[in-house]
Amino acid sequence: MRSLIDILDLSVAEIEELMDLAEDIIAHPDAYAHRLAGKKLATLFFEPSTRTRMSFEAAMYELGGNVISMSSAASSSASKGESVADTVKTVSCYADIIAMRHPKEGAALVASKNASVPVINAGDGGHCHPTQTLADLLTIKREKGGFSNLTVGLCGDLKFGRTVHSLIQALARYEGVRFVLISPEELKVPSYVKRDVLACRGIPYEQTTDLGSALPSLDILYMTRVQRERFFNEEDYLRLKDRYVLTPEKLKDAKPDLSIMHPLPRVNEISVAIDEDKRACYFKQVKYGKYMRMALILKLLKEAEDVH
Repeated sequence: MRSLIDILDLSVAEIEELMDLAEDIIAHPDAYAHRLAGKKLATLFFEPSTRTRMSFEAAMYELGGNVISMSSAASSSASKGESVADTVKTVSCYADIIAMRHPKEGAALVASKNASVPVINAGDGGHCHPTQTLADLLTIKREKGGFSNLTVGLCGDLKFGRTVHSLIQALARYEGVRFVLISPEELKVPSYVKRDVLACRGIPYEQTTDLGSALPSLDILYMTRVQRERFFNEEDYLRLKDRYVLTPEKLKDAKPDLSIMHPLPRVNEISVAIDEDKRACYFKQVKYGKYMRMALILKLLKEAEDVH
């Protein structure tokens, strides 16, 4: 049974196919409005979410399907000690496909090994978030026309930011991409990402703590929030949370066609004054995320039917 746990579960060709399908859905929504009539998506979110959860649910409804969900982890049998394995075995009896978010790295993989329906990882701890990466890739494609020869700045929490880890893995497969990694020393990209993704592919990257000096060279700036929920120490969070705040003043030396991205939610990292700047793409990412999830659900359910 095919699931999506990590962005590397998809080949470059499959990602291109998903983007083509998403763009066809954007262009011809009526043609897809009843594709999944009679099918059910279960959303299992053991961590709070607004965009990802509602995006999955909107995606399923717009394909003509239905959604079942638990209102929160506290209201599920997980609060009684039920394992992820048992939860997904149970939910597989009710739904055709599962989208799951969990605070523990590896939980989605455990779910996929125990479910009898496809599982989509909607974020597992600080590990990865493949469907956010699909949203990011469609945004970049539509803004830049492709992925080659881009200088991509990643700013903020690069240690715990699962969206960052997934995006680096995805973009590392395209030619000429270089990365500028902008973070406090305490929140640098994990060494395994630099070793296993960047260094082993010979992909150029630089690390800096200074956003201002990095901005002029960037084609894409991917801002992230410092995530309070990943910190063990409140003092460390408060010390680092406002380290990077993007303002109109700071954008004066940036390229006129810079694409400013953010997986959201934002706290203080991007001034609301930038929302009207034509370079702001973060609400476009939200919109494109729904279409990429529609394409992914269609792909996984079709493959599941073909297996049977």
